[in-house]
Amino acid sequence: MKDWSSMDSQNASPSPAQRLENYLAPVESLLKQIIQQGGFALSFTIHAVHEEASDLETPEFVADFAGADADLLLERNGALLDALEHVVLKAVGLREEYLGKISFDCNDWRRQRAEELKLTAQIAAGRVVETGAPFALSPMSPRERRIIHLAIRDWPNLRTASEGTGADRRVVILPAAPTGYARRR
Repeated sequence: MKDWSSMDSQNASPSPAQRLENYLAPVESLLKQIIQQGGFALSFTIHAVHEEASDLETPEFVADFAGADADLLLERNGALLDALEHVVLKAVGLREEYLGKISFDCNDWRRQRAEELKLTAQIAAGRVVETGAPFALSPMSPRERRIIHLAIRDWPNLRTASEGTGADRRVVILPAAPTGYARRR
């Protein structure tokens, strides 16, 4: 098994020339080890995203998983997929400015989930505009909350706030003018 601690010491003081592409081989190597050692029936490809980025949230590279165990990655709203992404990117010492530039996906789930969340945000926003009452969404992961915040940012008459802690943290969509709703963090 490869000693990843040597990579961490190299990344403790990264040179400005350290490029995102330099992380792809270590990500691939570690994923292969995890899949093999875990006995998962999964395969993956890492590819560049060639779409026109609609905002700064589009990753530059995606590790795309497929296989008989793909459903395991997507259970509980992709919890294992999120955990795998977090652990692998931390283990290879991905620099903070590159977070979000390498993403893990499975069967196009992230894109579909993002579209679903944007639609949810639009419907909830319409309700807030219509009623003037705040609308609290269900608890979500930080990544999902960010999608909601970004989907509402261009509505001049609305604002968003996150409230709650941990797994119970959620986005609340509010009228832009305060209506006595106390913002809690």
